[in-house]
Amino acid sequence: MDDSLLPFIALATALSLLIFTLCLFGVRRHNLRRALGTVDASIRMANHGWQMGVCRYQDTELEWFRLLSLSVRPKHRFRRSSLELLGRRKPSDDELVKVQPDVVIVELRHEGETVLLAMNFDAYAGLSSWLEAGPVIGVGTWR
Repeated sequence: MDDSLLPFIALATALSLLIFTLCLFGVRRHNLRRALGTVDASIRMANHGWQMGVCRYQDTELEWFRLLSLSVRPKHRFRRSSLELLGRRKPSDDELVKVQPDVVIVELRHEGETVLLAMNFDAYAGLSSWLEAGPVIGVGTWR
C-alpha cells in the first residue's frame, strides 16, 4: 500500500464517521418528534443551566430527552402524580438569550424540586391540560 494514501484514508474515515453520527442524530430526532405527545421544551433544573430538548407525554410520566444526544432513554422522568403546575411567566432578560424565541417559562414542582420548562404557549396549554386530565386524588387512583 502506498504511504501517500494514508492521510486520505484517515480523512475519509473521519468524514464518514461524522456523517454517520449526524444521520443518527437526525433519525433519533425524527423518531422522537413523530411520536404523539412530544413537544420541544428546554429545561432548567435547580443549580443548572438551560438545556434544549424534547418532552414526551406518557400515561403516568412526563419524559424529557436531550436534543443533542444519541441515547434512547430520557434524561429526566417526572411522575404525573407528583407534578404540580405552579404557573407560567415570560422569560426574563437573562433568559431570553438562553431559550427559544416566543416561549413561556412554565414553573413545575416535582417531589419538592422546582423544574422550569421553556416551551411555546400551545405546548404549555397541552401540558396543563395533560396535568388536569389526570385522575383525581382519592380512593383507588394512582395519584
